[in-house]
Amino acid sequence: MTSSDGRFAPSPTGPLHVGNLRTVLLAWLFARSARGHFLVRVEDLDRSRVRPGVEKVQLADLRALGLDWDGPVVRQSERMDLYEEAIARLDAEGLVYPCYCTRKEIRDASSAPHGISAADRYPGTCREMTEAERAEREAAGRPPALRVRAERGRISFDDRLLGHQEGAPDDFVVRRNDGAPSYQLAVVVDDADQGIGEVVRGADLVDSTPRQILLYRLLGLPTPRHAHVPLVLGPDGQRLAKRHGAVTLADRVAMGEGPGEVLGWMARSLGLTEPGEKMSPADLLCRFDPKKLPREPTVWSPEA
Repeated sequence: MTSSDGRFAPSPTGPLHVGNLRTVLLAWLFARSARGHFLVRVEDLDRSRVRPGVEKVQLADLRALGLDWDGPVVRQSERMDLYEEAIARLDAEGLVYPCYCTRKEIRDASSAPHGISAADRYPGTCREMTEAERAEREAAGRPPALRVRAERGRISFDDRLLGHQEGAPDDFVVRRNDGAPSYQLAVVVDDADQGIGEVVRGADLVDSTPRQILLYRLLGLPTPRHAHVPLVLGPDGQRLAKRHGAVTLADRVAMGEGPGEVLGWMARSLGLTEPGEKMSPADLLCRFDPKKLPREPTVWSPEA
């Protein structure tokens, strides 16, 4: 895939903080500097966590900062047929199997490697289950999830910022036991369908990339490039969150800052401007060079 098109794919579960917004800015700069399109996709599959009105606020924040996008906003909840088609293809090729395990059973059966919780790393309990064993669990009323047969191979990729990365995908879920497609499957189907050539997202998601690359390959889809950008941390060294105080755009505006000042902090933290400079996202394009971006997290300090 040679496309330079990029995207931002928020979940409408809460307001974006300055760390999220800095990642959006970077995704926008990566795409626009390469003359690519920039798309917005709302990841609203988990209806239990979606909050009314949040999507509208998130999009308003992007506009306030001067970040535009191409075409209409796409919502995952409106694309279920695409996910079901992909799952059917995997099933027809014998690449998935039903899993009846609870999260507690998985935790009890495995120990967590660094970066992936025990609840997400699957030890293969249901992989070779017999038809009789499956029938027994079905009779007990346990709805199954569907997991990929990952074959335990290692997958490597070159990240634009983090360099060489590799991992061994486990048998991860592609359809949950409530019938909803998993994040791992939906993001792959969506990025391929939308022609995304480069996925720019936070460094905390790098561990999921080998799983997604495996799915691209199993579905015969082109694999995009990846750039996992450094996070913004709170003063305690943890990922920035609302517990760290006034960290959303609305919070900062309520404290007397304008969107331009918030954008200025983000640009300075990335080494794109000097103190006192005021520049729009479009102005930053002439200075943007991925090779010069920081590789380490930034600690949130609005006074910097």
